[in-house]
Amino acid sequence: MTKNSRFRPKDGGRDSGRDRSSGAPWKAKGPRPTRDDKPSDGSMWIYGTHAVLAVLANPKRKVLELRATRNTLESLDDSQVDKSKIALTDGESLSALLPPGAVHQGIAVRVHPLESSDLDQALSTAEGIALILDQVTDPQNIGAIFRSAAAFGVRAIIQQDRKAPPITGSLAKAAVGGIELVPDVRVVNIAQTIVQLAEDGWMTVGLSGEAEQDLADVLDSSPVVLVMGAEGKGLRHLVGERCDRLARIPIHPQMESLNVSAASAIALYAAHMAQKKKSTDG
Repeated sequence: MTKNSRFRPKDGGRDSGRDRSSGAPWKAKGPRPTRDDKPSDGSMWIYGTHAVLAVLANPKRKVLELRATRNTLESLDDSQVDKSKIALTDGESLSALLPPGAVHQGIAVRVHPLESSDLDQALSTAEGIALILDQVTDPQNIGAIFRSAAAFGVRAIIQQDRKAPPITGSLAKAAVGGIELVPDVRVVNIAQTIVQLAEDGWMTVGLSGEAEQDLADVLDSSPVVLVMGAEGKGLRHLVGERCDRLARIPIHPQMESLNVSAASAIALYAAHMAQKKKSTDG
């Protein structure tokens, strides 16, 4: 794993709500909504085109409200969304509903949070790849990890319930729809969960910069749980002890460490390729 993690934001600008046909700003009718970062009914806003479309494609989601600017509405394909269910707004009014600086791209949806998945249901069989985040706390990093996990077909992401941040709109934006595809499992004790997964037939591999073996040398076709440590701290001692093996990602000596989201993406790719190669050879 890595010892230090630094996140560099990469979000761009937001939709201004400008009407392309006239060149003038388009204003929604009615009073401008007040900012409501945490709606009183426990719902949440998810924003950004990819994140919203992923929500709409998830049958587990109940959509409470869907808003978009005219420009964004026109850019969407009819097969992606039922446009008759979208309330038109302008960029400024949409921004007023969301946290300061939210890059909404002209569209947002209000939903209830997804319930945390049960470990036994999410990983009912030992097969494929799963991921454990040991006290990773940066929401942007976690969102990026969900994105990578979805790209490599990860069965579940497991986090400690009292240490991991909740799924928010900004995390969902960073995940680019990944939170709709990869179950979010919250557990009480990470070390004990590793023991349970090992008993269920999973090989558990902790990523550590101090490990003696390279990750590629310990991976094979076995169902694998990759365990990633916290930003700046790495794996906790007890968590590392519970893993079947510890491995490192070899990097140039001039660079001390990798960001946890980058390390996770590399580790997931390595695990995916190891399983794919073995299945092809076998």
